[in-house]
Amino acid sequence: MATFGTLSDRLTETFRNLRTKGKLSPADIDGTVREIRRALLDADVALAVVKDFTSKVRDRALGDEVSRALNPAQQVVQIVNEELVAILGGQQRRLQFAKQPPTVIMLAGLQGSGKTTFAGKLAKQLEKDGHTPLLVACDLQRPNAVNQLTVVAERAGAAIFAPEPGNGVGDPVKVAKAGVDHARRQQHDVVIIDTAGRLGVDAELMRQASDIRKATDPDEVLFVIDSMIGQDAVATARAFQDGVDFTGVVLSKLDGDARGGAALSVASVTGRPIIFASTGEGLDDLEPFHPDRMASRILDLGDILTLIEQAQQAFDEEEAQKVAEKLAKEQFTLEDFLEQLQQVRKMGSMKKMLGMLPGMGQMKQQIEQFDEREIDRTEAIIRSMTPGERRNPKVLNGSRRLRIARGSGMTVTDVNQLVQRFDQAAKMMKTVARGGVPSMPGMGAVGGKPGASSKRGNKKQKSSGGSRSGNPAKRAAENAGLAAASTAASGSGFGLGGAQQPSEADLAEIQKLFGKG
Repeated sequence: MATFGTLSDRLTETFRNLRTKGKLSPADIDGTVREIRRALLDADVALAVVKDFTSKVRDRALGDEVSRALNPAQQVVQIVNEELVAILGGQQRRLQFAKQPPTVIMLAGLQGSGKTTFAGKLAKQLEKDGHTPLLVACDLQRPNAVNQLTVVAERAGAAIFAPEPGNGVGDPVKVAKAGVDHARRQQHDVVIIDTAGRLGVDAELMRQASDIRKATDPDEVLFVIDSMIGQDAVATARAFQDGVDFTGVVLSKLDGDARGGAALSVASVTGRPIIFASTGEGLDDLEPFHPDRMASRILDLGDILTLIEQAQQAFDEEEAQKVAEKLAKEQFTLEDFLEQLQQVRKMGSMKKMLGMLPGMGQMKQQIEQFDEREIDRTEAIIRSMTPGERRNPKVLNGSRRLRIARGSGMTVTDVNQLVQRFDQAAKMMKTVARGGVPSMPGMGAVGGKPGASSKRGNKKQKSSGGSRSGNPAKRAAENAGLAAASTAASGSGFGLGGAQQPSEADLAEIQKLFGKG
């Protein structure tokens, strides 16, 4: 999530400075709030939003909830997280569908904000959810806008209504009205109206958008805004709110390298919820907007829930059950390994997925060096094997490995390394399938019962961080509170306790599973 990269770095550094302080003084809190204010202003967040946000954080941080906390630094992180969620809209808001189809969704925004691309992304997502969307081409001013929407609709596999050629020809209000009628006749349950934009806000743009709204009475008016436009975001959003009165916001180009203040300002300033976030150029790069998950990403606390949802969408449950049974019976083959790689690829970019793990914001350079093409190379090697060789890699002698290397355009060393990695992966997966705890270099046993080494670590932790009270009841209560605080606001991204963030060795190990490493 590159848009918030700089902001995330600044906040992470600010909170890291708190970790050595057992108790926070008013001066510590004022200094922290001052750094947060600078970070938000540098990220182009609207001044009014910054003032309100930092005022609330300061008041809460100086209150009893921090002064009485077992870990004040973590409590401040939690406060900032909660206030970030609040200015991002509080709770997730989904699309509102009409009780009587078709549901009419009108898109509004400046030229270049990403309306047309979003129309295709939304259509594709609605198709996946069992709807039958119809795209209506009402941008009749911009050169080739109708052709662009036609191409996007074809890629999304959605129907399109485009009776006018555009390029200055046709009445967009009549087309919008006719499009809704066409959808009703053809039994499309959702209509997505792509309207014209301008390079800037003007009276003609607002008049046309307002007329389309009156003619179609849409159930949703989505304001699409470029996440990279900075301080102009607030003025643009207010102008569209006054002229069209949108019901929800779509953040486009959230994968860009801008400072991201638009996202943190629009919902708070307009009082309208952010419903979608566009995170890439592909038609699948669209996410429902969750304020709590976005706040976690900004604070480098990860976004495990989105990662899990993407995995559930990509992985076939029945196929996964078959693989589990094969693993338990030690029948897992390179063919199965290839199928698993292909399902991982359906989830999207490995870099994006790794970025959703807690604490990975501090490993940007290593993530950027992650070579996505290694999965292609691995696939090429496996596809160069015969079915018999994939099912039983033990038959791979020197001449076979040489043939496979030539067939895949790789070296014999590459083939040897893949077979070794497969053996390691199969052993690890077999351990998991039997209910055991896998061990990864640099991490030890993951999530299982503590062994001897972890018991030693626990003793060390108790001596340095746990309660030393001589009263057993008090000691138990304090340790329970410490654990609860760690869970509620795991400061793993800031080195404030909680789960240990992945090391460079861990990241290298993940790459080894899919490539040369």
